[in-house]
Amino acid sequence: MSKLLVGNAPCSWGTLEFENMGGQRTEYTTMLDELAETGYVGTELGDWGFLSTEPETLAAALNRRGLALTGAFVPVALKYPSCHEAGLAAAVRTARLLAETAQRTGQTVAPFLVLADDNGREAVRTQNAGRITPEMGLSAEEWRVFAQGANQIAHAVYAETHLRTVFHHHCAGYIETHTEIERLLALTDPTLVGLVFDTGHYAYGNQGCGGILRALDQFAGRIWYVHFKDCSEAVLRQALDNGWDYFTTIRHGVFCELGQGCVDFLAVKQWLERHNYSGFITVEQDVLPGMGTPKESAARNRIYLQSIGL
Repeated sequence: MSKLLVGNAPCSWGTLEFENMGGQRTEYTTMLDELAETGYVGTELGDWGFLSTEPETLAAALNRRGLALTGAFVPVALKYPSCHEAGLAAAVRTARLLAETAQRTGQTVAPFLVLADDNGREAVRTQNAGRITPEMGLSAEEWRVFAQGANQIAHAVYAETHLRTVFHHHCAGYIETHTEIERLLALTDPTLVGLVFDTGHYAYGNQGCGGILRALDQFAGRIWYVHFKDCSEAVLRQALDNGWDYFTTIRHGVFCELGQGCVDFLAVKQWLERHNYSGFITVEQDVLPGMGTPKESAARNRIYLQSIGL
């Protein structure tokens, strides 16, 4: 049976990539301390500059707490060719930090560059998260540009650092629905671009948890990394019925503590074991800055995972 390692991420402490969200962010030292104290052995990087961007300093902070660096989220508005150059530069800069830090920590599991759309920027996609229809999607030419950008970034990241890139399907961005994930994977190089399968975003973007195992089966060959995130069916139903936008839905706690929503994490764990998945799964419970009880939730999420054998 393969070895599954459990990490968490700054987004569970209210450090999200979105600007002007209000609230007081948790200090990075507190976040790392609490993450380690609640039983996790890895962390993602979070927003550029939240953790140190100096490999030696970052590695020292991680080593003091016995943590590995699992990946870093890099949003790029891939629909727009004018954004590709800056996005590639940001991805390579971030990948270098990941690679150099991982070398200093001596970790055996390589981190991933987690590429995503620049979510939450397009009004139609943000307003209609969870209710996306085909006419809200990319045109054929926009798909070509989007996939080309993803391929170029993944190629550059690998050439510079030998790290692999996974794409993060995400609500309020252009890759949200099952069909959109399917098309992106068909248009990108399977040797360069993998998928980080996020259970919560899949459920939110596809109106429930019923299709998760089928999606895992379909995308199995491209799933290189996994986010464990739960989704409250009650909040999702309110969002769908009331036409809430993405940020309103998050404020109402759609991404709830593990075991409180509709995701069958035991079944997902068993699927991963059957498919010989090894490495990190990263717990995420997105909260807005100043919202929720991050340490207490992280502890309860870890206890829940222990109850299913993780």
